[in-house]
Amino acid sequence: MASHPETKIDCSKVYVKKSSFSNEKTGNFDGAFAAVPIKEGEMIEKGVVRRLPDGFDGNTCPYIFTWSTERPNKVWAMASGCAPFYNTCKESDANTRMVRHFDEDTFEIYATKDIAEGEELVHTYISLKWRTCFSDLNQIVHADEK
Repeated sequence: MASHPETKIDCSKVYVKKSSFSNEKTGNFDGAFAAVPIKEGEMIEKGVVRRLPDGFDGNTCPYIFTWSTERPNKVWAMASGCAPFYNTCKESDANTRMVRHFDEDTFEIYATKDIAEGEELVHTYISLKWRTCFSDLNQIVHADEK
């Protein structure tokens, strides 16, 4: 089904199911997967975010997005569509990248390589190395660098 030309949210190329990274050690969690083959450079998903109230501490909540280039970050947002289910990885392993339009509160996710139907969609969280809620995850992702 084609999306409406005026839609701000389109995640029709993505579906969510149990992540391929989910196991007894990590626990059960979901991931985003390609519903169709996707070519390098192709837009996978687009959406909107809703900023959270001033004073919200995103360092304690892994389910929200860093929404500024300011460090330390003070602006946090919830994203639409399947974006919250893209898991993280090393930059060299990422098959997607998110482009954030902070001034418009929108985002787009693009393929950084060809992606097969059914392949899990991953990118590197921009706050992976400094957010408190990601400290254990950062160690897991970068374990072979020690």
